[in-house]
Amino acid sequence: MNRKQFSRMKTDKAHLSTLWQNICTQSDQKAFEELFTLCYARLVKFAAEYLQSTEAAEEVVSDVFMKLWTGRQQFAEVAQIDKYLFTAVRNQSLNHLRQFSNYHIVPADEAGEAHIVNTFDPCTATEWRELLLRLDEAVEMLPARRRVIFRLIKEEGFKPKEVAEILQISHRTVETQLFQAVKQLQIILEPYLSTSREKTRSVDPLTVAGLLAVLLPEIFF
Repeated sequence: MNRKQFSRMKTDKAHLSTLWQNICTQSDQKAFEELFTLCYARLVKFAAEYLQSTEAAEEVVSDVFMKLWTGRQQFAEVAQIDKYLFTAVRNQSLNHLRQFSNYHIVPADEAGEAHIVNTFDPCTATEWRELLLRLDEAVEMLPARRRVIFRLIKEEGFKPKEVAEILQISHRTVETQLFQAVKQLQIILEPYLSTSREKTRSVDPLTVAGLLAVLLPEIFF
């Protein structure tokens, strides 16, 4: 068997799945290092297609692997680790690009001139950070499978169909669990948002459904 054939064998789905199971069940660092080595170059090349920067691509892939290691027990149900990795890298790359969305080119007073304005509002950002913290605490109260499905969609940007493939469950199961998660989060978060509306006008129009719709636009169609 030549080196190319051996490499192909080592990166097949079955081997990657075995490595991932060892990582989840045994916190096997050597298995994690091998998974990283086998997939890193391909993932960086993939991310660079979006980012047009090898340095940014390396940063994105490293972040994805870091989340993978720290969440290894939480995402133990992930069955197709290769699909998870490529989809997570794609979503993380798109998020990386969006970080510049606060900057806009606007016309200046002088004719023919323009300047860049940062529309970032620190007060609003502080409020959203608090809401996200509360949401994260509420998500931790969800049943295990429901929590995994919600986090894959909310935090990793997967679509319900992709989650079904990754967890090897039916699309209907994902949709049902997602619906139940949103319903449960509405109940948990409503008291907090009601208190927030009393304290500040800035969140007056915000409802639980509105908050979840902003955070999870993919599921509200």
